[in-house]
Amino acid sequence: MYSPAQPPCVTPVVLQIREQQLLKLDDLCRSKGVKLLAVRSYGLTGCMRASLPEHLVIESKPDSQVDDLRLTCPWPALQEWVNSFDLDSMDKHTHQHLPYVVLLLKALQSWRASLGPDTPSDRIPANSQERTAFKKLLSGMRKHIEDGVTLDEENFAEALKAAFHAWTRPSIPSEVRAILEDPKADNLESSTPDFWVMVAALRRFVAAEGGGRLPLDGDIPDMHATTDLYLQLQRLYREQADSEVAAVEAHLQQLIASLGSPGRNVPSALVKHFCRNARNIRVVRYRTLAEEYSNDPSVAKGSQLAAALSEEGTAPNANLYVLLRACDRFYQAHGRYPGVYDNNVEDDVPLLKAVAQQLLSEIGAGAAQVQDDFVAEMCRMGAGELHVVAALMGGMAAQEAIKLITQQFVPFSGSLIYNAMASTTSIFHL
Repeated sequence: MYSPAQPPCVTPVVLQIREQQLLKLDDLCRSKGVKLLAVRSYGLTGCMRASLPEHLVIESKPDSQVDDLRLTCPWPALQEWVNSFDLDSMDKHTHQHLPYVVLLLKALQSWRASLGPDTPSDRIPANSQERTAFKKLLSGMRKHIEDGVTLDEENFAEALKAAFHAWTRPSIPSEVRAILEDPKADNLESSTPDFWVMVAALRRFVAAEGGGRLPLDGDIPDMHATTDLYLQLQRLYREQADSEVAAVEAHLQQLIASLGSPGRNVPSALVKHFCRNARNIRVVRYRTLAEEYSNDPSVAKGSQLAAALSEEGTAPNANLYVLLRACDRFYQAHGRYPGVYDNNVEDDVPLLKAVAQQLLSEIGAGAAQVQDDFVAEMCRMGAGELHVVAALMGGMAAQEAIKLITQQFVPFSGSLIYNAMASTTSIFHL
């Protein structure tokens, strides 16, 4: 789903551009609010770098996520629905098909009652001993048939697997908390993108109606239950989610009015989409290429690059990063890339190494050394563009371009180096 939380724009993908040209293009694109994706294939090395002030993501689509069932803090309608079931008098068929949300909330009630009348209503199993006791109590709630034999009930097996919901309180991911505390959500203006106005509204909701929690997303997982009971439970979650979306939207309208933009309209569908994905919103920020390529040690992250050059896991690809930049400096000085002509390959090796070491010295990483075998390999490549490396870099660039355009998934935020000699990639945040 494309979101108008930030204005749509063209994302140019530029290929095989030297550093000096790329710096000018980056300045131009940023001045026009255009996202830039630079891709390069150089022998057995590939490089890719996106550049824009910030990228706003509503659908980051994490690989896995814990369902937000709110069993530690059920809202009144959910608790009332659960209380309407009497497990002791219930027939066997219904007992076997109760959603495990009901079983876990019933078990929590019984567990709290076993602790005494003064037990707080929001008390949850806090350690392994209490959690073991809770599971034992839950398992004991199964129906028994003749001769005391326990009925095999699939919904109870699901409840035992999902028992962690009974002691896992809803929390705000660190990435989302950082967004809520971002100054951009404080310094709102009429030109502020919808995303940040919705963040400000979300923060107000968390502090007020949410009680420190993000809006409920309204989704529930599959459960062993009758269709009717599952749909009843699903309706309860969706109605609660809709009510929390309405609360966020009310805060949003107040903020829009305070900005002096009465005609501004943030579609309700977008607000709902934002709230349902509140746990997954992300903001990716990028340094300018001028900052990354600066010769000023106070601006360039020379110490981080030196650390990457010294660490075994990142040293090979860090060498390639430095040498790619050195090759552009070599071109600027000699009008050609190192090793382009066969009779110059050996002579170019010490020249390229000197350029690389000069670059490291300028950015405050002079103590680091580029490795001779990578210098020789870079000269041997002769700036050739191999179809296999170019194809792979093109595929990765297509993926990143789709992320930037659709605002789905999270793009990387540094310089990516692909090492075809070792089939590895590294991302350097410099």
